[in-house]
Amino acid sequence: MKVLSIVGARPQLVKLGAVAAAFAGTGHRHVVVHTGQHYDPGLSDVFFREFGIPEPDYHLGIGSGGHGAQTGAMLAAIDPVVAAERPDWVLVYGDTNSTIAGALAAVKLHVKVAHLEAGLRSFNRRMPEEHNRVLTDHCADLLLAPTEEAMRHLAAEGLADRAVNVGDVMVDVCLRTRDAVLAEGLRPALPAGVDADAPFLVATLHRAENTDDPELLAALVGALADLPVPVALLAHPRLRAKADGFGIKLDQGALAVGDPLPYRDLVAAVLASSGVVTDSGGLQKEAYLLGRACTTLRTETEWVETLEGGWNVLAPRPDRLPAAEWHATATRPAPAVRLADPYGDGRAGEAVVRTLASRLG
Repeated sequence: MKVLSIVGARPQLVKLGAVAAAFAGTGHRHVVVHTGQHYDPGLSDVFFREFGIPEPDYHLGIGSGGHGAQTGAMLAAIDPVVAAERPDWVLVYGDTNSTIAGALAAVKLHVKVAHLEAGLRSFNRRMPEEHNRVLTDHCADLLLAPTEEAMRHLAAEGLADRAVNVGDVMVDVCLRTRDAVLAEGLRPALPAGVDADAPFLVATLHRAENTDDPELLAALVGALADLPVPVALLAHPRLRAKADGFGIKLDQGALAVGDPLPYRDLVAAVLASSGVVTDSGGLQKEAYLLGRACTTLRTETEWVETLEGGWNVLAPRPDRLPAAEWHATATRPAPAVRLADPYGDGRAGEAVVRTLASRLG
């Protein structure tokens, strides 16, 4: 069996780590295509080294751009790769422009498409990621869902016969990395001014709906800066570019600004922290898996399981809350009780390979 994985953004590279490890030693051929959607070394190259993933067989070097231009450039570049390789499956990951471009290229060449992390829904059609998820699910031949909630969404859209719950590959990577970090006693690489031995929060902010509006971005940065404990803001290049363009100072108040971290360092930082504030889908779930409370700067979450018991709380406009309420929300301790394995047992990568092989017929 030959499987062609198409990735391009940081979260996809983390998931690729679990899938590549599951393919190793199986006798199946695994070809990796990197679109270059995230071209910053801190968001891309470091993950190949960290997870021992072989260098991509194809690096398309697409880079940034508007949604239409970027997706179109990817589609044009992926098309000849799929035509030349003729894999049994094209495997796409998550909800980025790389995801929908890879799926469309394969469908038009009559190559089977499998969508990993299928069935997630925010029901917010203002999010480009939501359109990518829905369109990819409806054109894919095999839907590899991470949770029972995702399976229910797919059934509601008439896609149950294509769907399999394989669990969440992020669990494989997160738990394996957590165990290594704890065994090695790895100290987190934090921005200057943040003491790993004192209370602090880890924060990220990058989604278009939060960063494209200067008034909203200024309000969110101000709310983070107003918190009563240091906040390690791991600043995505998109956030830095938007803040610079709008004249918004990131390094203010409680905020200590640093670069995105390699995955091991991110896990170490979350484990050392008092909690997480983010608009990232992946980091919400990682906080849950690592036992830290999360506050999400959005009106909704795809990972609804994290809301159970107050592990995750939605706060789309913290600047409109009374200061005491916002401070108490962001700095609250982790709950005592957690759901039992809603995201699987940490062997989802193996389930992905097994399912792809069994569904070839």
